[in-house]
Amino acid sequence: MSAKASPARKPAAKRSDRPTQVARDSGVKQLTDPKAVRALAHPVRIALLEALMREGPLTATEAAEIVGESPANCSFHFRTLAKYGFVEEVPGSTGRARPWRRVALGESLDLREQEQEGLAAAQAFAEMSVERVFARVRQFLATGHNEPEEWRVGFTNASLLYLTPDELEDLGRQSRDLIDSLYRERTLDISKRPKGARAVQYGAFGFPLPPMPSGG
Repeated sequence: MSAKASPARKPAAKRSDRPTQVARDSGVKQLTDPKAVRALAHPVRIALLEALMREGPLTATEAAEIVGESPANCSFHFRTLAKYGFVEEVPGSTGRARPWRRVALGESLDLREQEQEGLAAAQAFAEMSVERVFARVRQFLATGHNEPEEWRVGFTNASLLYLTPDELEDLGRQSRDLIDSLYRERTLDISKRPKGARAVQYGAFGFPLPPMPSGG
């Protein structure tokens, strides 16, 4: 079952009784357990984790309105994510409909660290995550002209570089560190997001290309 594209909706009402921090920890969960990777490689679960990052703690009913699934289905997927340490119930919550929050702010997957047992699941999750970004790029290219004028500022940047393996790895690390230093705090805490700010998809990819006959 795949997460349905949710229609345009009004921003969720602010819940003053909920914490503004979207995750318990500001760090990144390293994905090394094949079972956890397989559990995460599901479009509804990926959509739920993003909803928690954008909206903060949510009940299954609230999440269902965002991702286009039933509350019962969202509850099932939240429990599965909790089993593998991706989400947890907000401590101190009372009542039947208890909100969930992320445990870590993000997830990190290094294919080089995967055992053979989990490599297929890791590749499936990586492909699903990348395709999710590419689908949004295609959507923006098709509909970006409908955005308010001040938001027609999306950009793409593709470059052909010549790097050593160490330089390629360092470029990826520097890109992550720069984004974290500038914007991680406002991603983690809803109250730190500037007035007028919107969620923006940002992606960076770097990988070796097949060599030309000359080796270049």
